[in-house]
Amino acid sequence: MEEGRPILHMKDIHKQFPGVKALSGVQFRLFPGEIHALMGENGAGKSTLIKVLTGVYSIDRGQVEMDQERISIQSPQEAQAAGISTVYQEVNLCPNLSVAENIYIGREPRRFGRILWKELNSAAAKLLEERMNLMIDVTKPLHSYPIAIQQLIAIARALNISAKVLILDEPTSSLDRVEVSQLFNVMNKLKSEGLAILFVTHFLNQVYEISDRITILRGGEFVGEYAASALSRIELVSKMIGKELELLEELPKMSSLDGNGKTGSELLLEAKSLGRRGSIEPFDLSIRAGEIVGLAGLLGSGRTEAARLLFGADSPDQGSLKIGDKGSAHTPRQAIDNGIAFCSEDRKGEGIIDDLTIRENIVLAMQASQGWLRTISKKKQSEIAEQFIEALNINPPNPDQLIKHLSGGNQQKVLLARSLLTEPRLLILDEPTRGIDIGAKAEIQKLVMSLSKKGMSVLFISSELEEVLRVSDRIAVMRDRKKVKEMTDGEMNEQLVMKAIAGGGEE
Repeated sequence: MEEGRPILHMKDIHKQFPGVKALSGVQFRLFPGEIHALMGENGAGKSTLIKVLTGVYSIDRGQVEMDQERISIQSPQEAQAAGISTVYQEVNLCPNLSVAENIYIGREPRRFGRILWKELNSAAAKLLEERMNLMIDVTKPLHSYPIAIQQLIAIARALNISAKVLILDEPTSSLDRVEVSQLFNVMNKLKSEGLAILFVTHFLNQVYEISDRITILRGGEFVGEYAASALSRIELVSKMIGKELELLEELPKMSSLDGNGKTGSELLLEAKSLGRRGSIEPFDLSIRAGEIVGLAGLLGSGRTEAARLLFGADSPDQGSLKIGDKGSAHTPRQAIDNGIAFCSEDRKGEGIIDDLTIRENIVLAMQASQGWLRTISKKKQSEIAEQFIEALNINPPNPDQLIKHLSGGNQQKVLLARSLLTEPRLLILDEPTRGIDIGAKAEIQKLVMSLSKKGMSVLFISSELEEVLRVSDRIAVMRDRKKVKEMTDGEMNEQLVMKAIAGGGEE
């Protein structure tokens, strides 16, 4: 693509936190009318660079230029004033307010102190139609629309505040394929209007589908800037992880490894006609010792709802659940006592405790299981934490580092350590690799396989079909909150699973 002058130029950016060099000499350029992917492993510095750009963090050294002029951004408000807006993975709007109120909150048209509702609603509807190709009732509350529409509304608000640079941080992580396509149509329209878009994602297919240019960071340092058309996927992955691809090349072979999940092994869990009205239709599911059972399906298909019933986080109103010879689990406490551990897909809301250290987060479940009166000594906590930090390659390897300062992939590893410390017989992993880099994904997938080899059972839930196929001994396919098919070795290929997900594989 023809280069002009960059609208945004970040030069020699440095940022350090106590004990962590987050950015060192990083460069980044963004041109008008382009979609530029920012790539790198978790911990590479992507989030820090965005927070520097948007004024959440101040830089230690370096400079930022907008339209050839040096600027100093000290707050998100200053970033917006400079023409930079960000839409994050979690939509940061007010679900109880109307669509129009969310778009113009704090900037409502007023007369004599009163909001001009007709003018507000008309302006919001016009903005969504013209910029987003979206025609909806803007008087309805935001929560009445699906997450994909909420993402577009968040983008519309960002554009209405600032229209030079738009940062989209993992905008597709909660969207299905149709919704991703809708978002990409909007992104291409905005690109054609001259908007500069910084796009952060962990989905390689999406990078090559939508991006013009790619910048790669690794370990807080600048690796390079490339035209997307000139960089192969293998080269991209190699530059991101900074090593040869033996780890990734091993992964397709992993599903062929002999695990302990044989037909004749111990039946660990059995659900019969288990269901919950308004949540998931009755389903049958069995899991044997050492077996990895994958749950495949689109977002909203019922995968998480099934997992929550099995763990006792939600109460079934139909069917039965038997765990070994110990009966059912009506509560998470009973599930844990019966040897079940659950890693939620919402690691921020239901997993990590932000203001606790790595050490404290790891031992949390163990401490709770033995009671708060029997306190685990700090020395014992440190020994346990260091053991799992080394085993799972948690970075930085400092047990007293606050977990909120870790990348998403390393936070996920801490949650895995917490679950593994309870020595479960069955580990339920709900989207364990969502939003993390390819290197961390490979490590977690290898860990799942090794746990299976040692006799632990795993219920593995992922939106990435290739990942489910790679690690699973057996796959249950979900659609419209109903289990529609179960597949074993001979049937487990991408085409057949996709057919079942799409509606061609009813049992």
